[in-house]
Amino acid sequence: MRFLGNLVWLLIGGIFMAIGWFLAGAILCITIIGIPFGLQCFKIAGFVLWPFGRDIELGHFGAGGLIFNVIWVIVFGWEFFLAHLLTAVIFFISIIGIPFGLQHVKLAKLGLIPFGA
Repeated sequence: MRFLGNLVWLLIGGIFMAIGWFLAGAILCITIIGIPFGLQCFKIAGFVLWPFGRDIELGHFGAGGLIFNVIWVIVFGWEFFLAHLLTAVIFFISIIGIPFGLQHVKLAKLGLIPFGA
C-alpha cells in the first residue's frame, strides 16, 4: 500500500515539490554559509519523494539547532511551510485527496523545523 501511495504521490505533484526542495538545496550550497541549510533541503527532498510509510519525529536539536531553525524560519522556511500548507488545503477539498493532504501537513512541519527532525 505504501508503494502505491508513493507512486500516486509522485504522479500528482510530489516530484515537483521534491525538485523544489532539491533546487533550494543546490542554491543554498553555493555559499559556505548556506551549506548546512542546503544539506537539510537535500534530506527533505528525499523525504518528499517517498513520504508514505515514513514519520517525522522532532527530537532534541540543541542550541545550534535552535539558532539554525530560527534563521531557517525567517529566511527560507516560511515559504516551504506555506507551499505545503496551501497544497494540503487543496487536497483536503476531495475525500480521495485527504491522505495526500495529510502528507503535506506532515511536510509543512519540516518547512518550519528542519534541524533536529
